[in-house]
Amino acid sequence: MTYAATAQGALDYFPCRYGRSRVLFRGPRRPLDGPYVGFLGGTDTYGRFIETPFPALCEAALDMPCVNFGVINAGLDLYLNDPGALHVAERASVTVLQIMGAQNMSNRYYSVHPRRNDRFLRASDRLQELYPEVDFTEFHFNRHMLGRLHDLSPERFSEVTGELRLAWVARMKHLLTLLRGRVLLLWISDRLPPEKPVDAIEHEPLFIHRGMIETLRPRAAGYLEMPVSDKARQRGAPGMVYNDFEASAAAELLGPMAHEETAEALVPQLRELLG
Repeated sequence: MTYAATAQGALDYFPCRYGRSRVLFRGPRRPLDGPYVGFLGGTDTYGRFIETPFPALCEAALDMPCVNFGVINAGLDLYLNDPGALHVAERASVTVLQIMGAQNMSNRYYSVHPRRNDRFLRASDRLQELYPEVDFTEFHFNRHMLGRLHDLSPERFSEVTGELRLAWVARMKHLLTLLRGRVLLLWISDRLPPEKPVDAIEHEPLFIHRGMIETLRPRAAGYLEMPVSDKARQRGAPGMVYNDFEASAAAELLGPMAHEETAEALVPQLRELLG
């Protein structure tokens, strides 16, 4: 059943902070004074509109604290630019790292907000020279800006996505090194990773293809692709909790079944990695 409340917030995420990080993560706050599993990622890891997201489901099965460091619309910059978040993530016995899109991070073409990584700040001289007909002051979000650039010129747009892919792989390697390789990479989407580069902006995670992931796998402890069932791929599935103003956003996200299947697949791998 889908619950649609009229209150301003239909679901309490119990926001909290860990260590010296300035970022508000999803609670309730979990203990960090013993062994724990860390979960880094974007909206799906955070579990927006989901009462019990897959990190919490894993905790129930493992009987071990599972700390949700996911952030809505996060990109790699959020973690790499926050020493406090990196410190608590690095202390985890194992870290599950959701594969996030390449659009929400600063690069040679544009800059993003250091914590709200989906927010577009400014275009570089390089991007303004590539698209001289565009007034970049009208954009507030990366996805909106990238969609306009793609529509104007797919050929020029491929130069932008090429840069994003290179930057993404380099930063992922750096993050895996900082986490000392105790990382289980997680692909969670309504499709499997494309075999070749795709510049369209319809499917998350944006601009990531299988070759990029394969480059990273030797640096990680494991890799899991989820979800794969047809039911789990349905967006806006029953069981999500949101108010009337959030209905359109909820319709774009994976539902509770995807979280249940993801946790079910993660738990055996985590048990093995935890020894």
